[in-house]
Amino acid sequence: MSSSDRSSIEIVVFEGFDELDALGPYEVLENAVDGGATAAVDLVTLDGATNVTGAHDLTIAAQGSLSDHADVVVVPGGGWNDGADAGARAEVESGDLPEAVRRAHEQGAVVASVCTGAMILEAAGLLDGRPATTHHGAIDDLRAAGAEVVDARVVDDGDVVTAGGVTSGLDLGCWLTERLWGADLAEEVAAAMEFDRSDDVVEA
Repeated sequence: MSSSDRSSIEIVVFEGFDELDALGPYEVLENAVDGGATAAVDLVTLDGATNVTGAHDLTIAAQGSLSDHADVVVVPGGGWNDGADAGARAEVESGDLPEAVRRAHEQGAVVASVCTGAMILEAAGLLDGRPATTHHGAIDDLRAAGAEVVDARVVDDGDVVTAGGVTSGLDLGCWLTERLWGADLAEEVAAAMEFDRSDDVVEA
């Protein structure tokens, strides 16, 4: 994707999502837009719900529903390791979000995850035999499900990008910024946010 293209980046939120998993990359990518990146970054839901409550009881207003034309779809985690009634595990069990993620990927979107959002990607059939990472508490589950687990903050396997636990969503946002619009902008965003980027990125 050239720097002149306007990218559509959609971060899918759902009941019980981990707030920082979603809002970390959202803030990084919005700062990239402020810095000149040509993109629309939206928090979206699968079913068009207007308000969604996260794992720590923060209610946010979504900006729309998951479209069929996103260039990048980011999936947060939350609620996997503690077996919460709402969260990534519940989304995997229902099957609706994994199916939507699979369709987005088939339609050409790069699909990314933060933390245990990787388990949703795995349920979508996107990580079988592929390098990926997730929160340390779900590593065994990810490996058992068929992914090739890599110990890194961010693992970029081209059309699928995964990030480790919670705060690695900031690294994911910076990495996507670098991948889409160049290292200079990514460094500018990180500096403005006073964030020390990790160099623990694996390009598979």
